[in-house]
Amino acid sequence: MTDFLPIPPIGPAAKPAHNAAREAAQKLEATFLAEMLKGAGFGQQENSFSGGTGEDQFASFHRQAVADEIAKSGGIGLAEHFLKSMMEARNEP
Repeated sequence: MTDFLPIPPIGPAAKPAHNAAREAAQKLEATFLAEMLKGAGFGQQENSFSGGTGEDQFASFHRQAVADEIAKSGGIGLAEHFLKSMMEARNEP
């Protein structure tokens, strides 16, 4: 479930584009964190009494929600690096 962001305009509307780029960088960091949480086993059942098949089916939503909150609260610093790379690619400060 990925949200696609519109391509930002070039020119006088650069400030909203910077905000869109920041949001995209934060979403990219959250996606990375969700995959890291999955690899670490976050949300896996410990035994057959943990929660059943429903827990398995919705574990990815839980991981993504946790990753989103981590990214919103400052994350691990990847969003800033992603944003810097995006701005350099567009020749913006």
